Amino acid sequence: MELVVAVAGAVVVALSLCIGGVQGQLQVGFYDQSCPQAEVIVRDEVGKAVSANVGLAAGLVRMHFHDCFVKGCDASVLLDSTANSTAEKDAIPNKSLRGFEVVDSAKRRLESACKGVVSCADILAFAARDSVVLAGGTPYRVPAGRRDGNTSVASDAMANLPRPTSDVAQLTQSFATHGLSQDDMVILSGAHTIGVAHCSSFSSRLYGYNSSTGQDPALNAAMASRLSRSCPQGSANTVAMDDGSENTFDTSYYQNLLAGRGVLASDQTLTADNATAALVAQNAYNMYLFATKFGQAMVKMGAIQVLTGSDGQIRTNCRVAN
Repeated sequence: MELVVAVAGAVVVALSLCIGGVQGQLQVGFYDQSCPQAEVIVRDEVGKAVSANVGLAAGLVRMHFHDCFVKGCDASVLLDSTANSTAEKDAIPNKSLRGFEVVDSAKRRLESACKGVVSCADILAFAARDSVVLAGGTPYRVPAGRRDGNTSVASDAMANLPRPTSDVAQLTQSFATHGLSQDDMVILSGAHTIGVAHCSSFSSRLYGYNSSTGQDPALNAAMASRLSRSCPQGSANTVAMDDGSENTFDTSYYQNLLAGRGVLASDQTLTADNATAALVAQNAYNMYLFATKFGQAMVKMGAIQVLTGSDGQIRTNCRVAN
């Protein structure tokens, strides 16, 4: 057991050192000379899209996360399936992703303004930041210089994305594999302060659970009743993950967890462990702390296994490899 722990620790340290080196290759203001309007164009397109559909803010943040956790932040989640291969976006965990058209619009404008310069991976990173700000979060600086991958395989998404039923140990391992700490995990989980969840992702907590009531005892009884009304068995409905505040980037997500009102099991489990529960409590009533650490964690996540320099490519169309 001690050997296993030591090896696991060495792997995490190695990953952390690797990510630190890659962060040095990415630069804030990377496009200042080659395409000065790059971030402005992305911000404008995200702003128009979120004004028309406020739910896209959460969608774009989630898309960036789902990209980075599968083969790194290389925009592979944007690639379409082909006759010979099913892409990540068509894997079951990604079928509910939203915001592809926002990235397409930004890419078209960028190709017109600075052909072949701005990567789809950087567009995703900028769009996630801009979405957080539009929802009321704090701006943070995004290092850029990522390049795009040219492959996308659905099975990679199935193998690497955390599940809505994951417990603390599983989540901790998943994040550690990508060089992210338990603190990063709790902070990045806070992205669920905006957006919705499909009933199918938590219905096991409401029906047939191994308890006297058939419901997850970690779920607040009143909340369980409300969710059951919104999500009858087999429902394809969605519900807010941060009830009453699903369009605002704030700390009520953590407050709900402390009250047993987390919708997903993978969220509520953060209060089942002393270490993660303490982190939840730290963030619950301190917006400055949460917002500051969230930006830092997003930058750290955005450096996972990035392609830089001459690696990868700059796609002309984010849906198709050159």
